[in-house]
Amino acid sequence: MEPKATTTEMKKKILIVEDQFIEAHDLQLILEKAGYQIVGIARSVIQALELVELEKPDLVFVDICLKGKETGIDLAKKLKDNHIGFIYLSANSSRSVLEEAKKTQPYGFIVKPFREQDVLVTLEIACYRHNYGIESQLFQQNALKESIDAIASVKWEGALVQLVKAIQTYIPFDFMQTCFIENELNPMGLFRKDFDDYEIIDSERFCKISNLKRQDLADLKANSPKHKMPKIYEGDSFQSIFQNSPMQRLIIQAFSIKSFLAIPVRLEDGRIFNFFFYSRNPDSYTNEHLQLLIKLESVLSKFVLRVATNEKSASVKAPKKLPVAKEDKNEDFASMIGKSKKMITVFDYIKKVAPSDTSVLILGESGTGKEKVAQSIHNLSARKSKPLVIINCGAIPDNLAESLLFGHEKGAFTGAQDKRIGKFETADGGTIFLDEIGEMPMDLQVKLLRVLQEKEIERIGGNAPIKVNVRIIAATNRNLEEEVAAGRFRLDLYYRLHVFPITVPTLKERKEDIPVLAHHFITTFSNQMNSKTVALSDEALEQLMAYHWPGNIRELEHIIQRSLLLTEGAVLKEILLPNSRNTSEEAKAQEFLIKTIHENERDYITYILKKCKGKVSGIGGAAEILNIPASTLNSKMKKLGIKKISD
Repeated sequence: MEPKATTTEMKKKILIVEDQFIEAHDLQLILEKAGYQIVGIARSVIQALELVELEKPDLVFVDICLKGKETGIDLAKKLKDNHIGFIYLSANSSRSVLEEAKKTQPYGFIVKPFREQDVLVTLEIACYRHNYGIESQLFQQNALKESIDAIASVKWEGALVQLVKAIQTYIPFDFMQTCFIENELNPMGLFRKDFDDYEIIDSERFCKISNLKRQDLADLKANSPKHKMPKIYEGDSFQSIFQNSPMQRLIIQAFSIKSFLAIPVRLEDGRIFNFFFYSRNPDSYTNEHLQLLIKLESVLSKFVLRVATNEKSASVKAPKKLPVAKEDKNEDFASMIGKSKKMITVFDYIKKVAPSDTSVLILGESGTGKEKVAQSIHNLSARKSKPLVIINCGAIPDNLAESLLFGHEKGAFTGAQDKRIGKFETADGGTIFLDEIGEMPMDLQVKLLRVLQEKEIERIGGNAPIKVNVRIIAATNRNLEEEVAAGRFRLDLYYRLHVFPITVPTLKERKEDIPVLAHHFITTFSNQMNSKTVALSDEALEQLMAYHWPGNIRELEHIIQRSLLLTEGAVLKEILLPNSRNTSEEAKAQEFLIKTIHENERDYITYILKKCKGKVSGIGGAAEILNIPASTLNSKMKKLGIKKISD
């Protein structure tokens, strides 16, 4: 049966942007038959924008390859700025075009020639994601408002710390600065060092960083343009402000900034107070970030009046370190460790999504810690007092899968001697973590989709559905888009789960975290063995940093454990890495690869002879290691010009 628009969906207004008449007409017939309202068909970006302004569509179908100067991707960027959801129509687009299209975050793709089922399923998912997006924005706005309103009327630097801890989950930044548009209060900034660790940058500290005097800073600010309108500075606008604002240029150079967001807040007394959020990434800020802060202007205004204006002195000196204790995040974040930029982003995403009930899809290679991410989301949610049920989808026997997940009634099948409560009922009120969901069979995917849509399950042999209140978190190390294209994963389930994706970085992408991870594992295993914690030598740390870590954190954990078991003394001097004796030998082996066969053979035999101290035959000799007769080795040495090596 084809999906039909529900009563709510029938009110959805759809705009089609397609320059091929037949395809646009076919799409219109499919959508009207399903009960959607078509507000128009546009052949170009200009026509589309006119219809968007006139009809205010809820969703737009956009052909990627529109004819003319502007493409469907150009239109999509404008739709995104206006909070209008869109679905791409694509024919034979190149990989580069598709990658560019994905950056605009569409609600779906439909490949031409399209089937009716694909169109309706994709549109149903798009409506779901669009509605979730609106709910998510309202949730973020309300959550931030409550957090900011709850900040106590303490000294400015302490209140500022509380403010950024509330905001950092929703607005990314590496450095945040605040000041009145006029010099009524010294500018104050916070440099983010870790997830919840900041350094306060006041005028005195900034003078040291920039090697300028206080009066020099005042002059720079006086000669810089005033920010009186909310704006994102990236690309051309970023380059322009860099050239025209000496104060902004100084900050950009001091903290390696690539983009920033300016939010001027108008106070009741007519003054303007600026909040600046700076990032080291060139594309950190979106219109959603801007709109969220604009909607919070009155809340921020009250915060400034409540806290900043209570400071009687305009020259309050802040300490270099925060005057508040650093929070320990290990318990909430399931002992996850990391200070790298990519891991801080993961922590921010976890904290952002945890309070809601939306589905989460955790992506990443095996051994990166996807299960810990799921545990952290559960720990930080309102469901933390309820069960977290973990299921490895790749380890469920096909004949028991449905019974394991949804349960069965007594006598439902041969061997069902008792009623069984499934995992979903067990997790009622809590969270289900479906690990390796990419390995879930197609028939189970259909049933899981029903749980997501209807919030109910049905036991095998049961007579009626059972309502369940569970949050679903899924994880996979597979590329689900490729699995969908290959017909092994349902498109509708993919988009249901992909509402909030979190990508966990590989260990080689966050090598700056290796020292602290290694120390953590050394301490953990030393405590388990009731032995004194050993120190990690510089040489051993160099080995860890040079290795490529295909098994990620799980491999690091196992290697540290094995190395500790074989270590005597108070220092871990060597790491026993797999498939190599040591790093220098790996480097030597790499040298063999870029020489001729004869050169490689000569160098390798010489290398083995040196290891054997010149011994050719007998036990422990080079011939035994090379697994060739001693006479053959002597012949090769003569042919290759290798002289005997003395002891």
